[in-house]
Amino acid sequence: MEQRNTKPIRCIVKLGGAAITCKNELETIDEENLMTVSSQLRQSLMFGSASQKVSGMDWSKRLGFSEPPTVDSDFSDQPVVGSKSFVVVHGAGSFGHFQASKSGVHKGGLSQPLVKAGFVATRISVTSLNLEIVRALAREGIPSIGMSPFSCGWSTCKRNMDAADVSMVVNAIDAGFIPVLHGDAVLDSSQECTILSGDVIISHLAAKLKPEYVVFLTDVYGVYDRPPTEPDAVLLQEIAVREDGSWSVVKPTLQGTGKPEFTVASHDTTGGMVTKISEAAMIARLGIDVYIVKVGTEHSLRALDGSLRGEIPNDWRGTALRLVR
Repeated sequence: MEQRNTKPIRCIVKLGGAAITCKNELETIDEENLMTVSSQLRQSLMFGSASQKVSGMDWSKRLGFSEPPTVDSDFSDQPVVGSKSFVVVHGAGSFGHFQASKSGVHKGGLSQPLVKAGFVATRISVTSLNLEIVRALAREGIPSIGMSPFSCGWSTCKRNMDAADVSMVVNAIDAGFIPVLHGDAVLDSSQECTILSGDVIISHLAAKLKPEYVVFLTDVYGVYDRPPTEPDAVLLQEIAVREDGSWSVVKPTLQGTGKPEFTVASHDTTGGMVTKISEAAMIARLGIDVYIVKVGTEHSLRALDGSLRGEIPNDWRGTALRLVR
């Protein structure tokens, strides 16, 4: 039986893979973005400020650094997690996708040696990224705990979520930790294995934990009416989602159908932006506001701290999805 969460959840944060890694460079983290988002998470979701001294929780030696780890035993002035906690889910970016696509893990077939090897290789890659994100958060004094869907017993059937007990996530939250989950290779009862995307994980957690709002941190300012690299691309600032899952653009007013166009990178085994917008709309259907915004900006900080819960200001650059009845 799943345990219900006893602490209210303020926010679920999705760190997009393209926002925290260099997507075209195999297994390369965007260190600057990761440092910035870790600082913003502390500022907005914990009691602390950008200038406040924090005692780091990463007491292990960092790869490539010769100096030993420093241990600050004085935690008396440490900013603490508020009574309303949060959860982090991150994508894989340049970690995991290469291994999964080369071996066909998302298509299933563990009886094939290449797929089984790819399953192992994919998990090595995505869990190594998870560790580095946990370490970055811990250095900001955030008591983060890495949690892999596979190790938590999550699985799929026909590539759709099947078994996903959130009790371990809830227990971590109740103990005062910040769970950090990620897209993962998991077992599938119909095709033996597949890839469970971070966006699907967020949709499931949102339904179970009922956060006040969800923030998707991406490498672009939000959802556009066409690929954002095109010169006439228009940022969709506010999208109204109806209970049946259909949606329409509220702001700005668009010509034509008002439906954006999407492209999917050939190596993206989890569906790219098509999956992201559909999963965001599914969350908004639950009555949970969703904000899609560029990582490491003043706009992302405003989304994270909850100041967008009222009317969306005209000077905010991002995409908000809200339920309308």
